[in-house]
Amino acid sequence: MTVTSSAFKKVEKTVVSIEQAEGVGARVRRSIGTFQLRNLDPFLMLDEFTITKPAGFPDHPHRGFETVTYMLDGSVQHEDFAGHKGTIGTGDLQWMTAGRGILHAEMPLTDTARGLQLWVNLPRKDKMVEPRYQELLDKDVPRATSPDGSVRVKVIAGESYGVNAKVHTYIPIYYLDVSMDAGKEFVQAVPENYTTFLYTLSGDIKVGEDATEQVQPHTTVVLGAEGDAVKVTSVNDAHFVLVAGQKINEPIAQHGPFVLNDREGILQAFMDYEQGKNGFEGAKRWASEIGNRR
Repeated sequence: MTVTSSAFKKVEKTVVSIEQAEGVGARVRRSIGTFQLRNLDPFLMLDEFTITKPAGFPDHPHRGFETVTYMLDGSVQHEDFAGHKGTIGTGDLQWMTAGRGILHAEMPLTDTARGLQLWVNLPRKDKMVEPRYQELLDKDVPRATSPDGSVRVKVIAGESYGVNAKVHTYIPIYYLDVSMDAGKEFVQAVPENYTTFLYTLSGDIKVGEDATEQVQPHTTVVLGAEGDAVKVTSVNDAHFVLVAGQKINEPIAQHGPFVLNDREGILQAFMDYEQGKNGFEGAKRWASEIGNRR
């Protein structure tokens, strides 16, 4: 793809993520979902989490959106009330559609586990779909490489360098794990008007055409809607994720783990959960095995 300088998206905002407590003893660096970046449509939350035994995320419900868990180091176990169990190891991906209702637990298997969890909203018409999992081991996540080998991309969602992701998404989404050698450039096509951001994991980068400001690790870089490509220059060896998605443009009502379109939907979700119906059948009688190992 040929991209002119006028097509590059410009940086609108940078936010450094501060570590905070979450779950039971877990530590997270939250960017999207804070008062500085509230509901970056269609993205609801982004956490860089670190869990050290016996901490974790014991039994809790979800409705109306998707959680994308991508492990950077270590392993976590997952268990839900429908009998689905598994392990998400280093480099593995779990794309979970909560839909009408999931009750689950996520607990570390290794002494320490570190990863990213992204919450993706669902359109109104899809909020009550049946739950499903899309799970890929690290070796099965498609990979792309720049012609000179200096940029390496794991294509979690979307496309890069002609390589397409394996996961299905309800709305068009890009989720790319990018590693760059020092002093190189990465250009990625992203449609105009998509919500677009980067989250830096290690190394320093510059974002945009003729950028001078260096972005350090644990920073969210929000890009503007104008332009149809993202340009990143690595100052040193760098690792970051690039995430973009088509806006849903619908009202958002969120209360903890429930994300619907209005207050009535939230109240219905709490009622369904308490009464064990409409997707939460058996929820009140269920307790995970892994959540009780603390």
